[in-house]
Amino acid sequence: MRKTIFKKLEAQGLIANYNRLRKNLPPKLPKKVYVWDETFREGLKAPTVFLTYVEQVKLAKLMDDTGISVINVGFPALSETDKHNVKRIVNETFKNATLTASAQATKESVDACLECRIKSITIETPFNGLNLKYHLKLTKQQALKKITESIEYAQKNGATVNFTLMDAARTPIEETLQVFEAAANAGATRLVIADSVGFLRPLSTRYLISHIRDGLAETVKKKAALSVHCHNDFGLATANTLAAVEEGVTYLHTCIAGFGERAGIAPFEEVATSLELLYNIDTGVDLGRVYRLAQSAGKALALPLQFHKPIVGDGIFTHEVDQELEEMQAHPLLFEPFPPQIVGRETTLFIGKNTAQTLIQRLLENAGIRASPRQMDELFRRIKGPQESLDKGESQMTFYEVKKLMKDLQKGYSMWDFWRLVEQITRQKPKLKEEKKKTDPDTD
Repeated sequence: MRKTIFKKLEAQGLIANYNRLRKNLPPKLPKKVYVWDETFREGLKAPTVFLTYVEQVKLAKLMDDTGISVINVGFPALSETDKHNVKRIVNETFKNATLTASAQATKESVDACLECRIKSITIETPFNGLNLKYHLKLTKQQALKKITESIEYAQKNGATVNFTLMDAARTPIEETLQVFEAAANAGATRLVIADSVGFLRPLSTRYLISHIRDGLAETVKKKAALSVHCHNDFGLATANTLAAVEEGVTYLHTCIAGFGERAGIAPFEEVATSLELLYNIDTGVDLGRVYRLAQSAGKALALPLQFHKPIVGDGIFTHEVDQELEEMQAHPLLFEPFPPQIVGRETTLFIGKNTAQTLIQRLLENAGIRASPRQMDELFRRIKGPQESLDKGESQMTFYEVKKLMKDLQKGYSMWDFWRLVEQITRQKPKLKEEKKKTDPDTD
């Protein structure tokens, strides 16, 4: 369906599709890409969000059925609970997806993955000056040593290894090439370029990817595939992920509905649908399942989807009936970018306050119903009445009550509340006055 609907309209001379112009198709564009889901890693970084094991397995099975290629099932070294859950999910059966788990560049972190019998480990670490000085507190040589040793250790213990360069978007290209070559030579089979704070523009992404791709030794290119991980702090995660694909990247990190820490990362449904419909690239994804997957994730994570969210939001295929009703019924693509059935949706029409009385009368006449002027007035009054008589203040109060309920579901502690709790339990006052002042401006 997706491959024929637009071609038929083009062939009939009814639309122009600039996406198909040869000059708009980058020469490095791959024929197939692989979606790598990070919902259980990035998505669970959203403040106080959690999943029960049953919820995690249900979502993972839905991802597998949808055609997602790689699923990151978590960070075993984070806690005993995380390790236990990863151990359990590794024993589940998956038809399409390969499971991976995250680790820091340390033997202990890798061991936590190995204890779970995970066959693919994703080692992640930054390498730029800012992180070396303030985060890792290591020299470049020390960091390289830890990276290569951890990759070699994981590989010697039977795991394949992916290497994620955190904050790669703010790392000098020569340093990225240095650490990528070291990682690949140590045994990493996928090299992930992470825009960890969502700092790139699409053109900047293409620049960075192309220079990394062209700068890597041929031996490294044969050993390892490039991957990308784009955060959404400026709302550019999808655009940057697509820009990376235009430069030949084939493994794409996404989260269902874009969930994750801060503004999240590239939304799975946006990336997959864009690649399939705008680029005609095979993602291996069954687009008909993306809506159900997004709804299931929103419910499990207790994070509602935006009404106007692309692809999976409730409003994208919903139209208030106006003068264009007959045109809409004649051909929905007059007002929609693609048939909603492609992504498991349907077009919804509704009669509302903007629907003209003459159109309502025509609808009745077309249905063989004759209404008197008095009946038409009553019908029109009832249609417009509920919205016009709605107490806006009451609806706003309901809105804020719902927001409060959502916040109540998030049981985390602010730093100030944490230190108050520590004082209550230990009967000792922390010596972190400056930190307390930062988190609570009213602290003396």
